[in-house]
Amino acid sequence: MVGTPKGNLITVVEARQYSGGDSGPKFMAIRRSEDKGSTWSEMDYVLNDGTFQDGMNLGTILVDEITSEVFIFYTHCAHYVKCEVSTTYMVSSRDEGKSWSRPRNISQEIGTMMFAPGPGYGLQKRYAPHKGRLLTCGHGTLAGDGVFCLISDDHGAHWRYGGVMKSIPYLQAKKRGDFDPDENQPVELPDGSIIVNARNQYLYHFHCRIIMRSYDGGETFPLEHLYFDETLIDPAVAAGAYYSNGVMYFSNTASEVHLSVLVYFSNTANEVSNTASSNMMLRWSYDNGTTWPGALPIWDKAAAYSTLMMLPTNDVEDQQHLYLLYEKGVNSSAESISLVKISLYGNL
Repeated sequence: MVGTPKGNLITVVEARQYSGGDSGPKFMAIRRSEDKGSTWSEMDYVLNDGTFQDGMNLGTILVDEITSEVFIFYTHCAHYVKCEVSTTYMVSSRDEGKSWSRPRNISQEIGTMMFAPGPGYGLQKRYAPHKGRLLTCGHGTLAGDGVFCLISDDHGAHWRYGGVMKSIPYLQAKKRGDFDPDENQPVELPDGSIIVNARNQYLYHFHCRIIMRSYDGGETFPLEHLYFDETLIDPAVAAGAYYSNGVMYFSNTASEVHLSVLVYFSNTANEVSNTASSNMMLRWSYDNGTTWPGALPIWDKAAAYSTLMMLPTNDVEDQQHLYLLYEKGVNSSAESISLVKISLYGNL
């Protein structure tokens, strides 16, 4: 999900055709809202994998706030099921998501190493260094995993790899306890640094989130700026993060014991069993994620992936509302995708 400078919301999801598995053919499904989430367009199917055995894996969505162009990144052949070469593609829109370009193969620039963008959103740097830079992060295969970020300094005309944090061991089968940062969400802070909040795939150190920080616009993620946030319990799912007006927000499935901030973070976490994905929580922090004093329960049953967004306009009302998009259900998180509009000051 992404918000545009014109005040529109765009959501994009994988519509899996025949099964809930990560591989297999899919549609890229998009819906738009032009009234701050009150009503939505009909589903628009932008891409169709047909019968491709290892189909599209989303992905990140990114808005260039200077040109108003919207980009979506995705990967084909992420699992090498009846295919040998992984390819990263990009589609773009110049009319607020109403129409989309033909897919562009950016593996011709970055190579064919498997790169799975996101999931979540990419960002455009608002502060130095490298103000205006576009950045989207993702992960690799389960053997050659880790966090990898793509960078463009010419509004998406060309892309290259920036910061990397590889798994240990690299290019080798993993087991419980190995270091493996996986699906992730980057957030820019007012000092121009970039925090990447990553899934802890094999529960290295503790079943919590891995936090990385770059001070050079996403070129590097030094080990001295990596830590494990033991407050943010992680059942190994994709979580949401967002920063606005001095607050970090985080969304995840979380136990009631471990509550977390306005870096906003959303995720599903359970201290006792990392396999139980339920209890969607919104957490917030007033000190860039050092502590997480605030928590808001969203859904107490099955939940999984989530993402957070605010509309990037100068409208005072838009700065008072946070949007949380997440998978939810009663028995299974695959039952539905829901949107929650949260008033930060109690007025909807």
